[in-house]
Amino acid sequence: MTMQEPFRDPALPLSARIDDLMRRLTLEEKTGLLHQYQAPVERLGVGAFRTGTEALHGLAWLGPATVFPQAVGLASTWDPGLVRRVGEAVGDEVLAFHHKDPAGAGLNVWAPVVNPLRDPRWGRNEEGYSEDPWLTGVTATAFALGLRGSAPDTLKTAPTLKHFLAYNNETDRCTTSSSLPPRVLHEYELPAFRPAIEQGAAVAVMPSYNLVNGRPAHLSPLIGQALRAWAPGDLLVVSDAYAPGNLTTLQGYHDTLPEAYAHAVKAGIDSFTQDDDRAEATLGHLREALRLGLLTEADVDTAVRHALSIRFRLGEFDPATPYDGITDNVVNCPEHQALAREAARRSFVLLRNDGLLPLDGTGTVAVIGQLGDTLMEDWYSGTLPYAVTARAGLAERCRTVFCEAVDRVTLTAEAGPVTPDPAGGPLSVGGAAPEPAAGGFDLFDWGGGAYALRAVATGRFVSVDGRTLVNDQPGPNGWEVRQTFRMEERPRGTLALRHISTGCYVGAGPEGVLRLVDDADQAVWLAMDVVRSGAEQAARLAAGADVAVVVVGDHPLVNGRETEDRMTLALAPAQDAVVRAVRAANPRTVMVVTSGYPLTWTDSEVPAVIWSAHGGQEYGHALAEVLLGDADPEGRLTQTWYRSEQELPDLFDYDIIASDATYQYFRGVPLHPFGHGLSYTTFGYAGLRVRLDGDVLRAEVTVTNTGTRPGVEVVQFYTHQRRSRVKQPLRRLRGFEKVRLAPGESRTVTLALPVSELAFWDVTRSRFVVERAPHRLMVGRSATDLRLSAAFEVEGETVPPQSGPLRAACHDEYDAITFVDETKEDGDAVRSDAEGAWILFRQVDVTGRVSCVATAGSAEGGMITIRRGDPLYGPALATLPVPRTGRHTYHSVTAPLADADGVHDLYVVFENDGVRLSLLDFGAGA
Repeated sequence: MTMQEPFRDPALPLSARIDDLMRRLTLEEKTGLLHQYQAPVERLGVGAFRTGTEALHGLAWLGPATVFPQAVGLASTWDPGLVRRVGEAVGDEVLAFHHKDPAGAGLNVWAPVVNPLRDPRWGRNEEGYSEDPWLTGVTATAFALGLRGSAPDTLKTAPTLKHFLAYNNETDRCTTSSSLPPRVLHEYELPAFRPAIEQGAAVAVMPSYNLVNGRPAHLSPLIGQALRAWAPGDLLVVSDAYAPGNLTTLQGYHDTLPEAYAHAVKAGIDSFTQDDDRAEATLGHLREALRLGLLTEADVDTAVRHALSIRFRLGEFDPATPYDGITDNVVNCPEHQALAREAARRSFVLLRNDGLLPLDGTGTVAVIGQLGDTLMEDWYSGTLPYAVTARAGLAERCRTVFCEAVDRVTLTAEAGPVTPDPAGGPLSVGGAAPEPAAGGFDLFDWGGGAYALRAVATGRFVSVDGRTLVNDQPGPNGWEVRQTFRMEERPRGTLALRHISTGCYVGAGPEGVLRLVDDADQAVWLAMDVVRSGAEQAARLAAGADVAVVVVGDHPLVNGRETEDRMTLALAPAQDAVVRAVRAANPRTVMVVTSGYPLTWTDSEVPAVIWSAHGGQEYGHALAEVLLGDADPEGRLTQTWYRSEQELPDLFDYDIIASDATYQYFRGVPLHPFGHGLSYTTFGYAGLRVRLDGDVLRAEVTVTNTGTRPGVEVVQFYTHQRRSRVKQPLRRLRGFEKVRLAPGESRTVTLALPVSELAFWDVTRSRFVVERAPHRLMVGRSATDLRLSAAFEVEGETVPPQSGPLRAACHDEYDAITFVDETKEDGDAVRSDAEGAWILFRQVDVTGRVSCVATAGSAEGGMITIRRGDPLYGPALATLPVPRTGRHTYHSVTAPLADADGVHDLYVVFENDGVRLSLLDFGAGA
């Protein structure tokens, strides 16, 4: 080895350099590159490489680094330029850590998350950007462009989009299958991933844990058919952690790991994130797959090429890179602190204001609430280098008083009071009653029945160490949160504590030490007495202040997170009661909501409500600037805020079209609509003009600041197709522009929209189509506050009747149907979930057709009936018996077709559950 090999020559084309290195590698060495921890090839001077550094809104898990607002908060700025600058700062800090510790901080970053936020109950809602796929794509592209850096040929970091595909539930996430009709796939899910890949901003993708249409996402043919078809260069596909092993265990999709891993490589997985840094078992399965002929060396070469391409583009084999000068000095530097403050300030969304805001800064401000003097880290957050809380930020600007507003309680068992060890050790019962000032516990209500207890004597939270209750934690934390409990009623007004993480109960062990017990009958019965009401304390404090600022919200590690969805959107009852009590005591009340998802609350008359996601280290400074009017609140919601979770479809229903989900299809009146956000000034809209200029729709509107203060408006354009063969969105975001206007200032805002963007997915021909149809363009402040509209006509095409073979998955409507995998490798089919289930094909031309052929199967056999016009009462045109088959085995069944010349809506009715249908063909004419 001379260090002058062609693969080290940056003057050569990238493909030639990769070819040169791959020719030098043995099959064993290439196989060693297919794990997350890529083995070094010392004889060639090729070092080790690791995929996966978390960088969602700051570098995570590696020590203090700048913490920016959560991803959903960054998106709420509706400012791609700002999001890109945040990405650049995060990329710089990743590289700085890498220069200190190359093994500990890899340059393949696992961000951003581009799953559309279809359902706010998803535990990972705060990781995404928006329920709108286009806005998600715009924001993700901006962040990824910042991460990858500005050098044209060298990556600063290698951004990875997560999580492909249709992933919005943590409940049973490894075993549930997201049922995706073709229109939802092509119009909603895929568009969120496409822009960042197509523009070269993201250079890697991570599949999701779930299955899609019955097939594990890690084996999806769409990895090659869609993702790699969009990419301008090699695209690295990394598995999620331990997902490869699920293929034979939880998912049971393959019998053996060599078989499963071979399928994964052929489907497009290049890097196995399995068994942490213990790669040998994974590599052994891959070697066995090669030995058995399940994989070829060419398959390995394809995957290795994708992996090496990223390393070359990161400059690993170059003598120098444009980013070599980035040092540890950038980490939490003053410029990044200022950027964190700016991002937090510009993310605040003013939901309601009767004129109370902005505050004038005089008098006393009562800062109240269990989030009033703390900042939260979420699972993918960095370690806060410092924390400016709401209380701290306001205290720098005005006179403040504070209370946490949590109940202080005592817990008493039959044997005596529960007391904490002053040194943070075990809790016990039966000792002497503590002094009133130091005894008891502060009770934190996080909602959903989850509570945390903080010992007054130590200021530390109750946790579980092994099976013993101790008081030694700063708050809920860790992958398995061990500091939260539920309360279950017991006789005579007592309760039992149940540990949420383990499901065990709190009982009393030897010498009265509180321990976890498995049996509910062994749980100790506790009397809980409130010695100080948090709501009453808050009301007293508020009554003596000029204004009250109540800071409420969620805990990112308690109210849903990775592995846990939330079942309610309601603010925690105790926090809700504090808001009501404070407003009753002082009508000048501002409610500050801090959460990673939309919330609901009971007091509809709070005069001012402002929301942000968890805002990072500069949250308090940013909040003060907005509340005191230094800055206009310029954030806008990127999700619909529903009035209740009861307005949502089932968590597992991914068909937003059929279920009327998201702002595109929702027909109700939301608490706050998509795009909503108020300003401290007012804006007028006038002079909307719309015209078609060849293949581009052009619009312009004049926006004027009609108030007395400078302000920021986000001008939003939406369209609606007014006539169509299919169900169309009620509204769909097509563009936006953020404008800053002085009082009386006007500006013309324009939209240029390619007419091709008005297309929808035509299931009859499996392609996008622009119909000939009337449309309406609307412009305004949110999805429902639309100030002006104008009609326009598009000269598109008319979808003709269908006649050829009909793919069962490409139907128009359905009832009681699940989408399933046609084969293990490719294709979709449908399966009936109940007797009488049906799919509908609209406008089928059966002129001259005399027979019908169904490609179908069922574990128990069954019957399919083809009916015209109605699934119950329409005349039967054919009846087809379905034989018993294996899961991926289908038989062609033929039946005569009743005379029904012409074009008809045909219902395929499944008379039994569990019947699978792949294809329907009406055969040759008479």
